[in-house]
Amino acid sequence: MIKKPAWIKSEIPVGKNFNELKSIVAKNKLNTVCVEAKCPNVGECWSLGTLTFMILGDTCTRSCGFCAIKTGRGLNIDYLEPKRLARGILDLKKNNAFIDHVVLTSVNRDDKNYESAKIFSNSIKEIKNLELDIKVEVLIPDFLGDLECYQLILEAKPDVVNHNIETVKRLYRFMQDTGTMKKRAVRPQAIYERSLRLLKFFSQDFNIITKSGIMIGLGESKSEILECINDLNSVGCQIVTVGQYLQPSKDFINVSKFYNIEEFNKIKEYAELQSNIISAECGPMVRSSYHAEKQLSNAKENIKKSGIS
Repeated sequence: MIKKPAWIKSEIPVGKNFNELKSIVAKNKLNTVCVEAKCPNVGECWSLGTLTFMILGDTCTRSCGFCAIKTGRGLNIDYLEPKRLARGILDLKKNNAFIDHVVLTSVNRDDKNYESAKIFSNSIKEIKNLELDIKVEVLIPDFLGDLECYQLILEAKPDVVNHNIETVKRLYRFMQDTGTMKKRAVRPQAIYERSLRLLKFFSQDFNIITKSGIMIGLGESKSEILECINDLNSVGCQIVTVGQYLQPSKDFINVSKFYNIEEFNKIKEYAELQSNIISAECGPMVRSSYHAEKQLSNAKENIKKSGIS
């Protein structure tokens, strides 16, 4: 196992806003991916007013070799979840918690794709109906490529549509070593081209900013990273995040390499030279929602300067 370098570290979650958010989130029985997926940036993001809520339960029907969220058969869809989520956010604001950017993500529910998309759509609408000037970003699954599901998301008018490509094409189903005897693949039930088609669908509407994320340290080459960035650019993706893969436990794929700050900076420089990518957040601790509010602000400013409407 490769030793974790000194630059891989995160701050211990502290602060008044963080503690208030933690208490109210628990009271309203809301799931946050910040906690479920063991995100290293939970303290910083919550202190900056960005929360990532995980809807559709805490059990995923897929078994990605990098992800700490539990897998299995999904529970019944909770059709009241959008209203409960909105009530929870309203409760946060009433308690003077600082929150101005919400990210909605979910487990994969390949057994109930249309119903899942409907929950996403209704959740976006319920939050916007609060009229609290909170930006809504969605980090969506691929819905097995169902265009009807994409349309439901589009009609709800989120501020950002994010769908993570996660890794380079070659590694999607390539079986790799873990800390146990079992081998696993990064995204065994996903299809690289399907994810690109999803991003292309949403990028055609410039009123909705598109975003995608890549993890590195899973066995990819430098040329494959650049090729993946080129692919995202080719489908009109406007925001890209690149972060270091960290093994959640020995049951998951081993880390192949820890990239240093200079390497991340070079990836960022390359990404932002592309014609469609207008913002790239790259660094060891970067995750999909990291500095999400800043990414959106920068993207809108760059779009305004470029004259895209």
